[in-house]
Amino acid sequence: MNSDKRPREFYVLAAFFALFVLFLYGPLSAILILSFQGPNGGLTFPLNGMSFHWFGNLFEQQAVGDFGGSFRRSFALGIMVMVVTVVVSLLAGLAFRRKFVGATALFYFSVASLVVPSIIISLGIGVLFSQLGLQPAWYSSAFGAHLTWTLPFGVLIMFAIFNRFSPAYEEAARDLGATSWQTFRYVVLPMIAPPLIGVGLFGFTLSYDEFARTLMTSGTYNTLPLEIYGMTTNVTTPVLYALGTVTTLFSFLVIAGTLGLIIAMNRRRGRA
Repeated sequence: MNSDKRPREFYVLAAFFALFVLFLYGPLSAILILSFQGPNGGLTFPLNGMSFHWFGNLFEQQAVGDFGGSFRRSFALGIMVMVVTVVVSLLAGLAFRRKFVGATALFYFSVASLVVPSIIISLGIGVLFSQLGLQPAWYSSAFGAHLTWTLPFGVLIMFAIFNRFSPAYEEAARDLGATSWQTFRYVVLPMIAPPLIGVGLFGFTLSYDEFARTLMTSGTYNTLPLEIYGMTTNVTTPVLYALGTVTTLFSFLVIAGTLGLIIAMNRRRGRA
């Protein structure tokens, strides 16, 4: 009798995981391949030659679409959202370590936007800005709309981190004469830095590819997701696939860089 025989559940889960990977990366693979169409290629298979023509076309003047401008706006907006998400989530995590009146109600209020449809949030913020006589823009109304999406996730992550954080480290630091600021800077912050970087990455990626909460709040100028969506109705060349490939690779580079930073910090802390 083979004692290493795997149970039936293993194969069921393996099949489910294989379908998940196929569903996730299959469309990306098709876009990646079609982005290398020849100069006379179309939007569908089969390939009509292989070239980098459509990647070069991204940097040329386009009849429709503003690739460079929309990317810069999405990148800047993602950085803004990331910074605010990290700072507010950290402060919220520190504040909720101490019990105070109304903490439970404030917690549920802060995560309530997660159960509201994104398009309703976008529409509401857009209408509010219009009623106040303000012009919606990616750096104001869209910025606020994205925070309603990223902050609840950041706060929940920090709650989980601090829920497992032992106060004994802080007590030991204070016993050695450290001030509250020194305790936070040299004890607490280094220990929570990796998950804090994860919160930042999470905030950036959620903002960078957010569509619904940007739709009614971006104003005159599109972010990259809105630009790509608009191009699907009027672009008839594989330049759209080339743009999708470039933005996907950029996302993977951001994730790889962040993971590398976390690994380096963990190794440095281990050596210390």
